[in-house]
Amino acid sequence: MDIAILNYVQNHCHNKFTDFFFVLLSRLGNGGAIWFAFMFFMASRPRTKRYAFLLFFSVALAYLVSQILKPIIGRPRPFVVYPGQRLLIHIPSGYSCPSGHSSSSFAAATVICMVNYPVVGVAAFLLAFGIAFSRIFLFVHYPSDTAVGAILGVLSAFLIFALYRM
Repeated sequence: MDIAILNYVQNHCHNKFTDFFFVLLSRLGNGGAIWFAFMFFMASRPRTKRYAFLLFFSVALAYLVSQILKPIIGRPRPFVVYPGQRLLIHIPSGYSCPSGHSSSSFAAATVICMVNYPVVGVAAFLLAFGIAFSRIFLFVHYPSDTAVGAILGVLSAFLIFALYRM
């Protein structure tokens, strides 16, 4: 299934706009940049100030666990297994599974959703899905890598919330 989805995306979804758009989305996810912008916004508002810390720790935990799991799982990236695809971004190092972009994005989106701003929460999840898809589009992750990353991110956010409530 992973290969079929990758092939479909590579053969049917590329054009000038999508090549630009998904590179941009992926860059927003680099190092959790967009999510740290959300964190600073939340920290500036009295009602959501305490959630800024939860967002930070959720994103950090998700990313840290994904980086620990990558060498344990040891799955090579798609461009390594299927050479010859033109990459639109710098060649990422390390292994493929789970996707760090996906794990940090879904951790952040989960926290934002838990803050009880439904519209912003939906937008955050749409952005997280877009960032995760961008990694498939850019041929640096398999769909299952992004799915594992998304699950890891959601679980990280729930764990941080549970620890916060203790």
